[in-house]
Amino acid sequence: MKSRKKKLLVAIIGIILVFGSLICNRIIKEEKSLLPNSHTSNNNIIAVYMEDADSETGYSKSDETMFPSEGYILNLEKSTCTNGGVLSQDSSTKKVSLSVGYKSNCSLYFDKEISKASDILAGKIINAKSSDTLNFGNAATTDETADGLYFMEDDYGTSYYYRGAVEDNYVKFAGFYWRIIRVNGDGSLRIIYDGTNAHRNGEANEDRLALTNLDWNSIFNDAKYAGYMFEGSNGSASMSKEQAQTNETNTNIKTQLENWYKTNIVDKGYDNYVSDNIFCNDRSTPGKSVTSWSSDTGLGYGINVTGYGALSRMMTGSGTALLYAKGSPKPKFTCENKNDAFTKSDTNKGNGKLEQKVGIITADEIVAGGSGQYITANSNYYLNKGFVFWSLSPAYFRGSAFMFAVTTDGALINNSINNMSGVAPVISLTSEFVNTLIGSGTMSNPFRDVEN
Repeated sequence: MKSRKKKLLVAIIGIILVFGSLICNRIIKEEKSLLPNSHTSNNNIIAVYMEDADSETGYSKSDETMFPSEGYILNLEKSTCTNGGVLSQDSSTKKVSLSVGYKSNCSLYFDKEISKASDILAGKIINAKSSDTLNFGNAATTDETADGLYFMEDDYGTSYYYRGAVEDNYVKFAGFYWRIIRVNGDGSLRIIYDGTNAHRNGEANEDRLALTNLDWNSIFNDAKYAGYMFEGSNGSASMSKEQAQTNETNTNIKTQLENWYKTNIVDKGYDNYVSDNIFCNDRSTPGKSVTSWSSDTGLGYGINVTGYGALSRMMTGSGTALLYAKGSPKPKFTCENKNDAFTKSDTNKGNGKLEQKVGIITADEIVAGGSGQYITANSNYYLNKGFVFWSLSPAYFRGSAFMFAVTTDGALINNSINNMSGVAPVISLTSEFVNTLIGSGTMSNPFRDVEN
């Protein structure tokens, strides 16, 4: 009796072992997405290595219990499995699958996934919104372009611009950090200097300016000094608008800025990556019927009180006092006159009067970027640097030439040209170079060339 029971028990155990072996073998061959600390319960050994620039081999072993699904991609050429194991990764979900046999040894190598600036920008452009929906009088205190950029026309086509407390428009170029203002109509990337280190929105830091304590021009008592260039020598009076706006002599700011560019961009071998795009020093004089400023003569020379084009778009006036804008400012990215469209070599769209491919931001770009109407504090948007810096846009002449500028609290103001203020250079990266940039555009992972 005991012998029969013993034989029956042995038979049952044998059946269990066979059945269990079948189950086990089936489980082993199923696709897996979990990583059980490099040793599976089915005698399979799986080791995972993550790309690591600080490691001598370029990879470091991971102790994570899950395959990475964000920021990394499986290197299928480098990864291997013994005993016929097959590896794959879904390109959209990033899920890793292993089809392994009994006692497979797998070494999985994961590379950091490289994001391309052109792909990210294209995604934002696809979801772009018209500027017609905006009230530019309202300060943009949040990132209004997180899901898609805004657009308006420029001299090259449709331009797409960032607005508000943007956190994904960082660029690292030529050893400096920059912020994207907009994608120009020709596909080049218009960027503004933001420091030798990356800075957060709202951070007041003089490092965010390339030049400090710089006047626009030391002599200021003639309407001609509202220009980036002017006719005659410093100190000579202009006798007509045509004379005042003849591009013959550099203002101090143009000379200093082009010297900075020569030292930091040209001499370091980066000039070929910069596009020759327009910088608009709008000296149009629409007159009091447009500026709503009763003192405006519209003459634009000598000591004649004059309001310029940007004045009519950004603010209005009454009597002798300039007031807040009536209604919403109306920025634009096109340049009224070819004579004011500063370029280096391009004489088709521009005036060909620059010595270097560098300029500064316009009042129109400041408002489009989110400043709000005249004298509206906005410490949140990306153009606030905590220090006063110049724009390229003349506001008016009345005893002194006044240029638009950004003040310490991010507000758009008028600044007499003999005041000392900072300079944030603006350049445009060529569309060809933009297509080589990688990164996500964040402060910690800025758009950059692969060598940066």
